[in-house]
Amino acid sequence: MGISNLSRKRSPLTTVQSFSTMQPRLCFVGSMLGKHAGYPPDYAETLAHLFTQTGYSVKLVSCAPYRLLRLADIVSSLIAWRNQTDVFLINVHSGKAFGLADAASLTAKWLHKPVVLMLHGGNLPDFSRRHPQWTRRVFSRAAAITAPSRYLAERVPLPQTAHIIPNVIPIENYPFRLRRRLQPRLMWMRTFEAAYHPLMAVETLRLLLKSFPHAHLTMAGQDQGLLEQVQKQIVKDHLEKHIRLAGYLNNEKKLQAFSQHDIFLNTNRIDNMPVSLIEAAACGLPIVAANVGGIPFLVQHETTALLVESGDARGMANAVRRLLSEPELAERLSQNGRRLAESFTWKRVQAQWEELFAQLLQR
Repeated sequence: MGISNLSRKRSPLTTVQSFSTMQPRLCFVGSMLGKHAGYPPDYAETLAHLFTQTGYSVKLVSCAPYRLLRLADIVSSLIAWRNQTDVFLINVHSGKAFGLADAASLTAKWLHKPVVLMLHGGNLPDFSRRHPQWTRRVFSRAAAITAPSRYLAERVPLPQTAHIIPNVIPIENYPFRLRRRLQPRLMWMRTFEAAYHPLMAVETLRLLLKSFPHAHLTMAGQDQGLLEQVQKQIVKDHLEKHIRLAGYLNNEKKLQAFSQHDIFLNTNRIDNMPVSLIEAAACGLPIVAANVGGIPFLVQHETTALLVESGDARGMANAVRRLLSEPELAERLSQNGRRLAESFTWKRVQAQWEELFAQLLQR
């Protein structure tokens, strides 16, 4: 079920000279479920699309919907594509997904192909501490390791220095609207699961209604076990008229939602470098975020966001009140947020990836 031949085929790179003068043929490996309804595209899928547009030969694996099928698809595809690929770029997440990275990296090393491990997920530092031998074994197979922020690069024990290559967004697709005098229209967009603490957003809205009775919150995202609990809490607090559960939003609906709201909430207990935060900033929404994981490595308090303690709904509600009553603060966060998002353009990130490819060759 791997997706191959996303761009035109290129001749094999058989010498150092040919590698240095031609684009390496890439294969991105991980859970590529973006083609299935209700699943957001994995970041590797976004990268693969951008490299394809740039003229690279790119393959993707795997879009198989079940983990065991993905594992089999990954191993068989890597073997089948061994003469059509120069670099394997493997997604690394914590939990059960780490097993895919283990199998893929082992297969690639057996094929004598350079492996780039791409670290993702705010829980990876804790996972590495709990499984030191397993993670050390997998990380040792890498010719290079990348991380989207200093948070993972510094907090995950690695056998080599990670290359910090940030996430990318197509900034031209995100229309900017400067916010100054805000309305209490709040937006929350993540998966409904414990790590993202959606109930904190509900409590924040409940507290905010005491001083802004017309406040409204839209919550968007895929259910991963907590949606029913959120629904029950909304009914319990009599918030049905103030909270809309929008479900999963595709790109068009997501941009429409950004345009209709004024403040973005990020309530995560664990996080790394959420693309949703960068997307909201690109559209000019001032951000209020829990100060956890990689968030303080991404945004600065009172410069590009307002940061509150993890789980502190009262603090988050107070931060929203500040934005609603201090237009200068809202305008500063809105402008600086857009500038921050502009640092994640493909032109800048592509150059960093190509520098890494050149370093792999030199080794």
